[in-house]
Amino acid sequence: MGNALVCISTEGAREKSSKHEVNHPPLLASFKGRAGLLFSLSSSENKRKKKAGKFDGQLDEQALAAALLFNHHQGNNGNSLPFPRSKSVVYPSSGSKKDGFTRSSSSRQQSRSDSLLTRPGQLVNQDLETNRVVLVHGGGFGAWCWYKTISLLVKAGFKVDAVDLTGSGIHYSDTNAIRNLAEYVKPLSDIFYKLGEGEKVILVGHDFGGACISYVMELFPSKIAKAVFIAATMLSSGQSALDLISQQTGFSELVRQPRTFIYANGKHSPPTAIEIDKTLLRDSWFNQSSTKDVALASVSMRPIPFAPVVEKLFLSSNNYGSIPRFYIKTQGDCAMPAPLQESMINSNPPTQVFELKGSDHAPFFSKPQTLHRILVEISQVPSKHI
Repeated sequence: MGNALVCISTEGAREKSSKHEVNHPPLLASFKGRAGLLFSLSSSENKRKKKAGKFDGQLDEQALAAALLFNHHQGNNGNSLPFPRSKSVVYPSSGSKKDGFTRSSSSRQQSRSDSLLTRPGQLVNQDLETNRVVLVHGGGFGAWCWYKTISLLVKAGFKVDAVDLTGSGIHYSDTNAIRNLAEYVKPLSDIFYKLGEGEKVILVGHDFGGACISYVMELFPSKIAKAVFIAATMLSSGQSALDLISQQTGFSELVRQPRTFIYANGKHSPPTAIEIDKTLLRDSWFNQSSTKDVALASVSMRPIPFAPVVEKLFLSSNNYGSIPRFYIKTQGDCAMPAPLQESMINSNPPTQVFELKGSDHAPFFSKPQTLHRILVEISQVPSKHI
């Protein structure tokens, strides 16, 4: 794979030629096997729901997951997924308690009204500042975790990149060899180096991905239209993710339970990575997610590099502070409890806060359509109103 950027992209789809065949049969076989599993798990349930006339994108999502996993390995040469993008979004009407989310105020200006939330049959605003979204996974996750969000955003007319950070997902690097945050986020930084003049993105980070997007916000402020933190580490300047977690009474003990340290350089050296106890994923991270998604996570999650977690970020008001920030709180989160999220919001107030009810730490699994609606709403916030 060389030093190629490892990411899933929906931009610029075109047919692959025979010269792009995969050169790694064992890994390809594993992807084909996982694709078959995803297809078989979803077929019977989708038949039942389609008979009831309900909106159900699960089959499309599972099929997309299989395509993404296959194409992700096969297409790191710049080719993209060969499926069309629709220009509309279909889902239940917004504005009611059934949405599962509420909007709360922050110390900064309120930026939104209900009228801008996309409704059935309403085309996605074609005058958006940008329709390109970059999704950044959290610690231990990979681009694979966004498969439902990618599907929904693409159907709504967005261009989507979901990146595998160094040593994550199917990125080839050894997690234990990552020495700092710059190395960890290099695949993300590479996306911004390749952006055209005047091109901007909406940058979305989950979990420790919040620290990662903050790092990039400081480097590329002119290329980021908005930043979205989903149950994410939204740090203040001079703070590390470990600082944030250790300050929370009771939470540090919770963090230690599903994780163990890896000492690749010996017990007398600092830890090199954090291993996730996958037997505790259901209770700690995915308490509202489906069995299928928990199974996907259990076979896909990798250790978290330790050095980036302890690295302090230094963020300026001219760069990081110039970008509108939005925070999405996950109210049923056992891994990033609501008090910890509130603490970050109060210490570093964003433009606007959304509360996503009934979600665990992975709303892209447990509340994908509600999360999608929030992301669409954020994309439609006019810059002049921020």
